[in-house]
Amino acid sequence: MESDDELALGSVNILPGALSAGFESYDLNLLVITTDEIFETKKKRLKNPQAFKEGETIVFSDLKVGDYIVHKKHGIGQYIGVNTIKADGVIKDYIKIKYKNDDILYVPTDSLDNIRKYIGSEGNAPKINALGSKDWEKAKAKVKSNLREVAEELIRLYAIRQKSTGYAFSKDTLWQHDFEESFPYTETDDQLRCIAEVKKDMENNKPMDRLLCGDVGYGKTEVAIRAAFKACMDQKQVAYLAPTTILSQQQYESFCDRMKDYPIKVEIMNRFKTRKEQEEILKKLELGEIDILIGTHRILSKDILFKNLGLLIIDEEHRFGVKAKEKIKEYKTNVDVLTMTATPIPRTLHMSIVGMRDMSVIYEPPQNRKPVQTYVLEYDDEVIKEAITKELERDGQVFYLYNQVENIESKANSLSKLIPEARVAYAHGKMTGQALEGIMEKFVNKDFNLLVCTTILESGIDIPNANTIIVENADRLGLAQLYQIRGRVGRSEKQAYAYITYRRNKMLSDVADKRLKAIKEFTEFGSGFKIAMRDLEIRGAGSLMGEMQHGHMEQVGYDMYCKLLDEVVKEIKGEEIVEDVDVQIDLNVSSYIPDEFTKDSSQKIEIYQDIALCKSEEDIQNIKNEIIDRFAYIPKEIENLLEISRIKNLARSKYVLKIAQKGNNIIYHFDREKFEPEIVTKLIVKYKNRVKFSPSATPYLTFTLDNNSNILEEVKKFLEVL
Repeated sequence: MESDDELALGSVNILPGALSAGFESYDLNLLVITTDEIFETKKKRLKNPQAFKEGETIVFSDLKVGDYIVHKKHGIGQYIGVNTIKADGVIKDYIKIKYKNDDILYVPTDSLDNIRKYIGSEGNAPKINALGSKDWEKAKAKVKSNLREVAEELIRLYAIRQKSTGYAFSKDTLWQHDFEESFPYTETDDQLRCIAEVKKDMENNKPMDRLLCGDVGYGKTEVAIRAAFKACMDQKQVAYLAPTTILSQQQYESFCDRMKDYPIKVEIMNRFKTRKEQEEILKKLELGEIDILIGTHRILSKDILFKNLGLLIIDEEHRFGVKAKEKIKEYKTNVDVLTMTATPIPRTLHMSIVGMRDMSVIYEPPQNRKPVQTYVLEYDDEVIKEAITKELERDGQVFYLYNQVENIESKANSLSKLIPEARVAYAHGKMTGQALEGIMEKFVNKDFNLLVCTTILESGIDIPNANTIIVENADRLGLAQLYQIRGRVGRSEKQAYAYITYRRNKMLSDVADKRLKAIKEFTEFGSGFKIAMRDLEIRGAGSLMGEMQHGHMEQVGYDMYCKLLDEVVKEIKGEEIVEDVDVQIDLNVSSYIPDEFTKDSSQKIEIYQDIALCKSEEDIQNIKNEIIDRFAYIPKEIENLLEISRIKNLARSKYVLKIAQKGNNIIYHFDREKFEPEIVTKLIVKYKNRVKFSPSATPYLTFTLDNNSNILEEVKKFLEVL
C-alpha cells in the first residue's frame, strides 16, 4: 500500500506482515486484527478470577441461602442473603447472617475475607453460636488443645523430608529450552506457573513433595514430562507410577512421542510385557540404560532396582493400596516426588492447605474447550437410544459404562439390537492384556463407535472423537469416580454430553442422591477442587487424621479446623504466628454492586469475594480487568470498592485497625503495640491544626477533611504519609 488514502472509511483491507497481537486506535478510527486472533491459532491466556493461592481455600463462590457459614470472630451462623442498606445518602451491601435466638449480623462486603463456608458432614446441622457469647472462643480453644497430638504426628511424618538433603538439580539447559519450545500447543498461564514451581523445587536441595492438581485434560502430563526431561538432563532416572495398565500405556506413548528427538530411553513395565521382556528391562534399568520407566504398581516391586533414581511421578496416589503407599513413603525421604490428581482426596487436600505439603493448581482450561453438558436421570431405553444415535450421526463415538463384568457381553448385545447401526465392542479389566490392547486400538482407529466398558476408562483413556458418555447405575459410584469418568469426554472442540443414569423407581440413599446432585452441579471448568471439597462434606472428615478428629472438626468447620491445626504446628515448631489484621473501613461512600450492573446474587458474591481477597495492587488490577472483560464497564460504586481494598491493604501495612468517618472528620485507630508516637509530630507539621491525637487505650488520630475533597483520595494520601 502506497498511501493512507487507500484506507477508505468502512473498508476491510488484508495486508501481509507479522504482529504479535492486534490493536485499536480511536484517533485513527482503525482496528487491526491478526490472523492468529481470527483463527485462534494461539491460546488466549485469561486469568481466572478465583485462581488458587497457596494456603487459601475457595471461600464460597457457590454459597446458597440457608448454607452455614463461619465468621472468624463470631462463629457459625446461617447465610440469609445480601442486603442493600441506604443511610444518609450512602448505599452499601452487607452479608446477612442469622445466629442463635434469631440475632442478625450484617457483615460489610469488603470484609468477606473473614467468612468461610461451613464444611462438616452434609446432613448434620452444626450448632449455631450466639452473638456476644464466649462459646465460639471456647470451642476453638477446645479443638486447638486436642489438635496438639495430631500436629505432633504431622511434624514427625514430615520432619525427615525437611531435614534430609536431596539432590539439587541443575538450572535449565539449552536442550531443556529446545524441548519445551517443541511443545505443539501454547501453554496456559497456570501450566507455566506450575512448571516453574516444580522446577524451583527440583533445583532445591530438599527432596520435593509437590501435589499438582488440575482437571482431567488440563495439561498435567506436560508438566510431568518437562520435570522428567529436566531430571534426565542431570543423568537421573525417572519412575512414572500410573494406577491402571491402560493409563500407563497411554502415558508411555505420550512420553515417547515428546522425547523421540532426544537421546532419552523410555520404557514401560506392565502386564502387556512378557516375562522375558520384563527381565530385559530389569537388567537395563539397573545398568542405567533406561532413563524413564513408566508402569503400574509393578514398578514398586523389590526386583525393580534403579541405578540413579532422581524423580518419582505418581498419577492419582489415592488409587494405590497400603503396601504401595508405604513404598512411596520410602522414596519421599530422598527422591523428588511429584503427585498428580484431578480430585485430591481430603487428607491430601488438608495437608496441602496447612502448608505441610506444596501444592500447584491448574485452573485454566485448554483453548476452545467446552464444559460437558450433564444430565442426571432415570434409565430410559428411548433416551439412551436418542443420545447414542445423535453422537453417531455426527461421526462421533460413545462410551457406555456398565460396571458388571459377568453381564457386560449381554449388555453389549442388547445395545446392538437397540441401535443396529452402532458398531459395538466391550472391554473390562479381566481381559488378557493383548485382548484389551487390541480392542482399545480398534476403538481409537474408529473400527468401533460404541464401547461398553467397566470403570477401566476412569483413568487414562484419551479419545478426542468420543464425546458422549452414558453411565448406568451411577448411584453405585463415588463422586470423584464419576467426575473422572465424565472427564473422558469433552477433550476436543466438540460439545460433549454425559448421561448419568440410575435404575427407574429406585430409592436412592442420601449419600448417592447428594453425589448425583453434585456431579450435575459441578459442570464448569476447574471443578475438581470443588468436587474434593463436596466429597469431604458428603463423606465427612473422619478420615482426615482418624475418627478421633471427626467431632473436633464438626465443632468449628473444616476451614477453621485447618487454620487452628496450622497454628498448633507453628507453635510446636516455635514459629511466629502472624495474625491477619482485620481492618475495618467505615466511610461515607457508596460502595456496592448495583442491580443494574447485575442482579445475579452469586455473581455479586463472587465479585465481592475476589475484591475482599485482594492483597496487592496486582490483584486489584487483575480483578478490574476481569470485570471489564466480563461486563464491559465498571460503575463508580465498584470503583469505590476497589479503592477501599487499596486503602485496607495500605492501612494494614501501617498498623491501622480501623478508619471511620464522623461528619467531616476521619478517625484512624492504631494498634497500640506498634504505634510510633513520632508519627504524630510529622503529621502535625504537615497538616497543622487539621490533625488531633488522642493517646487512649487504642490510640487514634482525627483528621479534618477539606470541604471539597475526595474522601477516598484524601484517606489514601494520609495513609501514604504515615
